[in-house]
Amino acid sequence: MTMGDLASWGRAWYTLSAMFHFDLQLFASKKGAGSTRNGRDSNAQRLGMKKFGGQVVIPGNIILRQRGTKFYPGLGVMMGKDHTIFAVIEGQVTFSKSRNRKYIDVIAAA
Repeated sequence: MTMGDLASWGRAWYTLSAMFHFDLQLFASKKGAGSTRNGRDSNAQRLGMKKFGGQVVIPGNIILRQRGTKFYPGLGVMMGKDHTIFAVIEGQVTFSKSRNRKYIDVIAAA
């Protein structure tokens, strides 16, 4: 039987009610608890001055923790590989400025 044969009968080979028959699926009414992409945070780096001008330090005391070279080491101090400035002698912390650079010194107690 061909389409032409069906058309010759004078009516369509499909019914109107069959056209509007949908296969409906019911979905969940609650949104699933998906994972979030937030929720991470890094620890504080605890940078900054640890000892201030006039304070007495002993060898090994950290005077300043910094990123980069905002301050440079002067007399009686050294700089670590992470730019931390620490005392190598016992004395008093002082600050100086020369050629647009800020220096941290430790002056030995007399």
